Amino acid sequence: MEEFFSLQGEGFHTGSPARFIRIGGCDVGCEWCDVKESWNAELFPPIRTDLLVDRTVRSPVSAVIITGGEPLLYNLDYLCHQLKRGYHGRETGQEAQDKRKKGSGIQLFLESSGTQPLSGEWDWICLSPKRECPPQEEFYRVCNELKVIIRGADDFVWAELQARKVSKGCYLYLQPEWSRRDQVLPLIIRYIECHPWWKLSIQMHKYIGIP
Repeated sequence: MEEFFSLQGEGFHTGSPARFIRIGGCDVGCEWCDVKESWNAELFPPIRTDLLVDRTVRSPVSAVIITGGEPLLYNLDYLCHQLKRGYHGRETGQEAQDKRKKGSGIQLFLESSGTQPLSGEWDWICLSPKRECPPQEEFYRVCNELKVIIRGADDFVWAELQARKVSKGCYLYLQPEWSRRDQVLPLIIRYIECHPWWKLSIQMHKYIGIP
């Protein structure tokens, strides 16, 4: 769908620079989604993965965030493999061998609802589960960060059910749904005061007006 440079606006890495790769297509379709235009993958013509890799490894970033839509509607093994190694599969000779050994130095971050089988190789996985279509069980074991969107008081119960499933070292975040942030943010703050294993995520990028 799109690729751009920005600062991560949510969760554990808020404020960190990154190149975003947004992949079209979604199997959940939350009514409050702020990127509804990403749902229909047919609106975005496919591009060659190697061209995407080339543009990415030439950009001055060390972090790449793969997001959507739901990026795991596609097998991401090849994309991640090439980004990690910083070369095209067609390259041969000494230059290609040197690149394989050195690698790109890129860290790969995944943003997913966890509804599809996991593919790719990741340095960080942010799981954002949706009540309408819960994650596959494997994601609870591997996610580094759990980010639950809060629209109302009943969502805290769902959040705790999700938190019980993740590993001990997983970071826990509650994030107000943007269109209801004024009503929900005070509820989240009070909840975290009583349940301090949670942290607040506030979509910083929207407050400061960046992508």
